Amino acid sequence: MWISKSWAVSLCCLSSFVSATILQNGQVRVTDYPNTVTEASSHNWRTYPANAAELSYKGRWDDDHISWWSVPGLKFGFTGKEVAITFGPHTSNGVLVAYRINGEDWQFSNITTNATHLLISPSTEGVDLTSPISPSTFELRVTNWAYGVQVKSVHVAAGASLIKLKDYNRRIEVIGDSLSSGMYGTYEGLSSYAYGLAAGLGDTEYSVTAYPGICVTDQECWGNPRGQTYQWYRTSDTGGRATNIYGTNPPLWDFSKHPAADIVVINLGTNDNNTANNVTNEDYYNSYIELVEGVHNVWPKAQIIISALWNGFGKSGNTYIQGPAFVTEIWDVYKHFNSASYLSSQHTCPPRNPLKWWLPPCKPGRPNAPFVHYFNTTGILQHNDIGPLWHPTDVGYIKVASHLMQYINLKFGWELRATGPEVFHDTLYWNDQDSY
Repeated sequence: MWISKSWAVSLCCLSSFVSATILQNGQVRVTDYPNTVTEASSHNWRTYPANAAELSYKGRWDDDHISWWSVPGLKFGFTGKEVAITFGPHTSNGVLVAYRINGEDWQFSNITTNATHLLISPSTEGVDLTSPISPSTFELRVTNWAYGVQVKSVHVAAGASLIKLKDYNRRIEVIGDSLSSGMYGTYEGLSSYAYGLAAGLGDTEYSVTAYPGICVTDQECWGNPRGQTYQWYRTSDTGGRATNIYGTNPPLWDFSKHPAADIVVINLGTNDNNTANNVTNEDYYNSYIELVEGVHNVWPKAQIIISALWNGFGKSGNTYIQGPAFVTEIWDVYKHFNSASYLSSQHTCPPRNPLKWWLPPCKPGRPNAPFVHYFNTTGILQHNDIGPLWHPTDVGYIKVASHLMQYINLKFGWELRATGPEVFHDTLYWNDQDSY
């Protein structure tokens, strides 16, 4: 990003120089995305129902194929040169989705409730690079954390077919709040560090169960009626959309029907730390312990990374300093799960708490090796990586994602498998004019 000016103008005269055209790769960022709505009856398509075996739903979707949480997705292979999707009544009208074929850049469209959208056609860039009888890959992601789509059916050209794609062999789950869901990023979920981490690693399945304002402690926080020690076990998030559909009894997420995560990243506590929510340090610590125990019980082989919080920056004299938040408590959670007494103890299941009936059955036994790891965020972000609304800028999210990628690479030996297709969209800023 740059501001057009003449270097011949002296510094003393800059105040009278009013030309300030901001160029971003020589163009204005596009926000009026193409209208992809089409009349289904005017096409001769082969149609698949939303529960077709060839469709792979990414993230959390309910039994009615309604998407929840951050960056939920849909992925499948297809032959031919057309893909259309009919969206149902529980689609948020106007929600922005990103979609692409193979390794092409993300395309975007605002989705209309109860409408069919033609997303891939013979004029789509790159579609001619694949033989009509060879499968292409189609992927769709919902960008916003508060809105979602409902898939009713998927269409391909007459004589074409959908193809089930094989899942990648490694999985990441991110559990968080607004910092993980990408709040105030350009494309929200698709600009978040959580998405950037998983997509940046490449060849990795991922789910982001994060929602703005939520606490780890199970109480009301910023309009969220429950905390992650309760909501993580649910299919839906805590938003008003979920309340309108489910009321106060959202469905449980059936972990047994989905592959286990290999790595779980937890970034929670910014909302607990706000005095408006009246969470004590002790309640936060105990809730964090409870959540980690619950995740380990569901996925006993998963490695769990707990993240230190970045809590914004404040002016101090003639510089800036990063604000602390639950520094001792998060470190104490790490120490608890890495203590010799914890790792060597013979764990027996406590009596089942009838007030927490949603928790999966406890599994006795302890690992004899640490499974909780501490990711220190200190020094990654600077004050200008935080936007005016207290959340990272696009660049800030990218920095956190990049550091986490390297942490996982060094800690667990995960290769960086991304091969070239873009991860973050609209972040390639450069000056391509030589006379300004």
